[in-house]
Amino acid sequence: MTHIGSYEDRRKNFTWAISERELEYKDENVINIGEYCSDRICRMGKKDKLALIWENHTGEERRYTFDDMRVLTNTIAAYLQKLGLKPGDRICLFMDKVPELYFGFLGILKMGGIAQPLFSAFGSESLVTRLADAQTAAIFTQRKHLAKVRNILAEMPSLKHVIVVDDDGSRPLREGELAFHMDKEERVEHFDIYPSKAETPSVLHYTSGTTGKPKGAQHVHYSLISQYITAKYVLDLKDNDIYWCTADPGWVTGTSYGIIGAWANGATQCVLDSGFEASAWYRFIEKHKITVWYSAPTAIRSLMKEGEEPIKKCNLSSLRHLASVGEPLNAEAVIWSEKVFGLPFLDTYWQTETGSMVISNYPGMKIKPGSMGKPFPGITATVVDLKTFEPITKAGIVGLIAIKPGWPSMFRTYWNNVETYRSKFKNGWYISGDRASIDEEGYFWFVGRDDDVINTAGHLVGPFEIESALLEHPAVAESAVVGKPDPVNMEVVKAFIALKPGYEASKDLDLDIMNFVRKKLSALAMPQEIEFVRSLPKTRSGKIMRRVLRAKEWGEEIGDTSTLEND
Repeated sequence: MTHIGSYEDRRKNFTWAISERELEYKDENVINIGEYCSDRICRMGKKDKLALIWENHTGEERRYTFDDMRVLTNTIAAYLQKLGLKPGDRICLFMDKVPELYFGFLGILKMGGIAQPLFSAFGSESLVTRLADAQTAAIFTQRKHLAKVRNILAEMPSLKHVIVVDDDGSRPLREGELAFHMDKEERVEHFDIYPSKAETPSVLHYTSGTTGKPKGAQHVHYSLISQYITAKYVLDLKDNDIYWCTADPGWVTGTSYGIIGAWANGATQCVLDSGFEASAWYRFIEKHKITVWYSAPTAIRSLMKEGEEPIKKCNLSSLRHLASVGEPLNAEAVIWSEKVFGLPFLDTYWQTETGSMVISNYPGMKIKPGSMGKPFPGITATVVDLKTFEPITKAGIVGLIAIKPGWPSMFRTYWNNVETYRSKFKNGWYISGDRASIDEEGYFWFVGRDDDVINTAGHLVGPFEIESALLEHPAVAESAVVGKPDPVNMEVVKAFIALKPGYEASKDLDLDIMNFVRKKLSALAMPQEIEFVRSLPKTRSGKIMRRVLRAKEWGEEIGDTSTLEND
């Protein structure tokens, strides 16, 4: 897409068969993501090309070619096979952004396992909820996270192997724990990959909802067809690019575009395994001459707060294309990036359930700062009425974003939860749960979630899970959790708490409750603010009305309160 109008041309002539042809995939053929991202690239004559440049917070660096990746993913696949793990087994990746996470993901897929990546900041309770639901058979982790895994073993009879990738032998491992050193293991040159087909399960990503436990969105190997071509068209990946996706593979962006889309295109990618720090990020871009940068609005707003001085200290002229994901990208961020980098960040919209970008801005297309852009070629998207689920034809009217099912990377079910999966489809559409409007030119404009899910720093956090954790604290009688506006993170978690008799509100209790949640779930789930209340707004049937609390935080109309208990 190199000129204005090319979006319309691509949309008019597009079929998913274009991606199939470029990947040399034919219906009913074997399609294994692990093989396509490594062995296939080597067969294309790129075995000596750099696949991964990894760096951590100390400046330690590791580099791997596509041939290194091919052999190391074979080594991991063969190791898992020797342990007796079988195709279809769920194998969890619970690590920081180390090379073993990236290669472990592809190795699991090569042997036919279902990869289950989880964010390494999760606490034991978040971990056990997701592993117990998936009946996970094995977990890759690091020494620093081992205590959290040990805490849940009694509740996880299905978990047979705990594989520690960085054990230094200083403390003995326990029964069922295994030391695995990827770079020291005898390399496996040839491995017979599992002959997965289009509908063979590949990845299980857990996503939060408003009620009940997190749901495992199950994807299949055919998702590659979408992920490859969206990375090529939207991220504009070319053979000589150095690409940086800042997302953690514990979230879907980090797998769809931090692993699959990039390496299926044969791109060299960089990974920085450290926390956010503006000057460190800019030095990383300068050092590795990064050309394509895929980040998140929270990070971009944090960079804006740091101002232009850190930018002036680095040469960022290598950058040629910027994109954003995870939450709406405000117009100010687009305008700012154009001013300081000479390039706008292009907003992209998709979800764990969609598996790949479905609405986006594209190179060469007119950008409207603040807009999500237009549907990807091959995607039929609209907004539908909130009650009838009929498409809204009038411009500017808010409805639910809806997508016509059938794109390759659409999730195939929720693990052990077919009923909830079916509820996501209405009137022939996949209903996203996000509200938007469409303008006269076909651009989508995000409005907000249609439920109580909180989008904090681009990560969806379910209020139910946090409320459940809060109720386990000895001082908490009742709790309700909502999102509160935040200038950097878009939303942060705010908890309303009614205390048990004998407890009094105080700053110490505030901190104790916050840390209680952080340890049980994660830093993302931890309330940033607690308001102690005498009682919570409830319906006459006893259901807590989060929308009343949320409306007050956002300065919105409360709406109909006729069902309120105390109205």
